[in-house]
Amino acid sequence: MTEVSLQLRDRMVGSMPNPSNESKQRWNASNYTQVKLSVKPDIAASFKAACAANEVSMASVLSAFMGEYSHAPNNGKKPSVAPFANKRLRRGAVKAVIKQMEQIVLAEEHYRDSIPENLQGGVRYEAADQSIDIMYEVIDLLNDIY
Repeated sequence: MTEVSLQLRDRMVGSMPNPSNESKQRWNASNYTQVKLSVKPDIAASFKAACAANEVSMASVLSAFMGEYSHAPNNGKKPSVAPFANKRLRRGAVKAVIKQMEQIVLAEEHYRDSIPENLQGGVRYEAADQSIDIMYEVIDLLNDIY
């Protein structure tokens, strides 16, 4: 084939409709609604990074939130379990909880360490120390499971 005929063939193949793509588009159009969302670039970037870190799609997180929010108790409906319907979403949610618990532990350690030495045997110090130990145990258990 000559270069001209190759270019012509590439143009024809590139413009030919893909039946599987068209049927997928029809199915999506009849089963989904697009929602446009405008946010600040830093929020979008951190959301994208968080979803990637938790191995979930941005669409699945937003869909889960919208489903949960629309079924909030103030609407007289029971909350849906749909946001955690599959293992990947549950794993992502547990990883997010672990990260939050780690931040809470750091804050609690900072609080405990800022207690003056003469009060370190007191009730507040012991309560902070116990809560730190328990949170580390929970974090370890969750990490072992997931």
